[in-house]
Amino acid sequence: MSRLYVPSDIEQIVDGLGPDAGAFDGASILLCGGHGFLGRYFTAVFAALNRRVLRAPCRLIVMDNNATGGPAVTPPADAGYEFIAHDITQPVTLPMPMDYIIHAAGIASPAYYQRFPLETLEVATLGTKHLLLLARQQPRLKGFLFFSSSEIYGDPDERHLPTPETYQGNVSCIGPRACYDESKRLGETLCAIFHERHGVPTAMVRPFNVYGPGMQERDYRVLPNFASRIVAGQPIHVYGHGRQTRTFCYVTDAVTGFLKALLAGHRGEPYNIGNPTPEISMFELAKTLERVLGRSLDIRLASYPDSYPQDEPQRRCPDISKAAAHLGYAPAVPLEEGLKRFMAWAAANYAGA
Repeated sequence: MSRLYVPSDIEQIVDGLGPDAGAFDGASILLCGGHGFLGRYFTAVFAALNRRVLRAPCRLIVMDNNATGGPAVTPPADAGYEFIAHDITQPVTLPMPMDYIIHAAGIASPAYYQRFPLETLEVATLGTKHLLLLARQQPRLKGFLFFSSSEIYGDPDERHLPTPETYQGNVSCIGPRACYDESKRLGETLCAIFHERHGVPTAMVRPFNVYGPGMQERDYRVLPNFASRIVAGQPIHVYGHGRQTRTFCYVTDAVTGFLKALLAGHRGEPYNIGNPTPEISMFELAKTLERVLGRSLDIRLASYPDSYPQDEPQRRCPDISKAAAHLGYAPAVPLEEGLKRFMAWAAANYAGA
């Protein structure tokens, strides 16, 4: 078992792509944010495609400034892999043409974007514009994927749950989460304009609570928090009243959906990528971990830490009917199965809180 992912999960993603993977035959791909949680999965998937599937191997150029990412996945030298240390808030140039650009660079953990608000805003705005300017210069570009966020919806009311892509959002432009929410919204605007005005083949994905092996222990999001304390034998802290709800998408389902959006998403349009069931409260999530682990846990309500931004959405649940219709997207890993895989990995790789 790799410290950064479970190898069988990578194989599941490759199998989930099916014949669509052939689009990457001989392709050149730029992956920005390649040392982040999702970036490491993309790197491993493309290496696996080269080993197992592609007639002509793809070439992967990974770009990252290593500001908040974890350890890198470095494939063998013959896998067509190259790393470039670069901050995309500065102009981006490449000496070779690209077929696909994946913009997964960003600061997604609330604790980190509270600490680095300007950097969070700039990578989703200036960084996105720099990559779109690069994309505009690529004569053979087939796809540009921008990672937005389900947080752009803010705190939807009951009429908009599950939340479709047509919902325009309920967010504050000056609140404690604005550096993330509003910059992702603007990033989507840039992608839409560059598609409309310059023909850049953009698609946007809005992930809903993706989790799995490889999440950094100090990510400060709910499942790494829970897992770290369980590994340490400490009580689980459920913040606030514990009734706030989320749906959780295991990483294999998410990455499969992201790649399908890159290849087949309608250009200039956004897609919710997540698992709509079950919508579960944070207290219920802790109780589900008890069932998965087969033992009782010490579950306690706790105050939010000072590092956690206020105005937490009370519910978040995606409507994925658009992704199902356009991409054939269908999550396959139930919550308890995903939690079982994640906790087995965390037990072997986390040091404990």
